[in-house]
Amino acid sequence: MLLEALIAILIFSLGILAIVGLQAAAIRNSGDAKFRADASLLANELIAQMWVSDRTPAALQTKFQGGQGTNGSAYTAWLPDVYTALPGVSGVAVNQPTVAVSSVPNSSSSLVTITLFWTTQSQPALTHTLAHKYVAVAQIF
Repeated sequence: MLLEALIAILIFSLGILAIVGLQAAAIRNSGDAKFRADASLLANELIAQMWVSDRTPAALQTKFQGGQGTNGSAYTAWLPDVYTALPGVSGVAVNQPTVAVSSVPNSSSSLVTITLFWTTQSQPALTHTLAHKYVAVAQIF
C-alpha cells in the first residue's frame, strides 16, 4: 500500500511539472505574439503615412527609405517608435529596421518592403538568424 502511494505521488508530481512547463511556454509565446503585433502595427503605420503623402516612387524613396545607409526624414521620425516598441533594436546595428522602396516596371506605383527585427531578453542580439523578423510588403499606387 505504501508503494502504491509513492507511485501515485510520483505520477502526480510529474503531472504538476508538466503543467508548470506548459505555463512557462504559454507566457513566452504570448510575449512573442505581443512583439509580432507591435511590429505589424509599426509597419502599417509607416505604410499609412506613405499612402497620404506624395506617392511618386522618387518621393517615397527620398522620404521613407531607410536602414541601408541613407535614411529619409519620415524613416528617421518613425525610428524612435520602433526603438520603444521592440526590444533589442536600439543600439544593435544588425537589428535596425529596413525600408526599401522600388519602382514597379511599366507602372507609376512603388513596391515597399519593411523589415523589422527584434530580440527578446533571453536571446543574444548578435545576428539576424537569432532575431525575430517581421516583413511587410505593400504596393503604393
